[in-house]
Amino acid sequence: MDALKGTNVPAVFSDAVRIQLPDCALLFISGMVGTDENGTVVGRTMREQTRQVLEKIKAILAREGGTMDDIVRVRVYVTQLDQQSLREIHEVRSGYFSEGMYPASTLVRVDQLIRDGALIEIDADAVIAAG
Repeated sequence: MDALKGTNVPAVFSDAVRIQLPDCALLFISGMVGTDENGTVVGRTMREQTRQVLEKIKAILAREGGTMDDIVRVRVYVTQLDQQSLREIHEVRSGYFSEGMYPASTLVRVDQLIRDGALIEIDADAVIAAG
């Protein structure tokens, strides 16, 4: 097991954990919120924050030799659950996955996330083929 850290924010968790198997790697990405490398929330809208979160997840996958299409499951936590927010999340998400390659997904409304002003948090599990 390899614990991976990619941000400058002090924390007692890994950004991701990689488990290497003979034919693939399992990558478990911790919940990401829409912050920059210093932990400051980026964007005020659900659309902006969703894009920031997915860019962070995409960067972790790229460092590990994967792509967004390697994601098999996401869990999405939001502080707003209205039609506009859902539309913005789905519009942004659709630009990150190939048609027909959408991961299994759970969406849960929560009262608050770890950073003040954060509207969305996403964690992801991926299977990256060897080679």
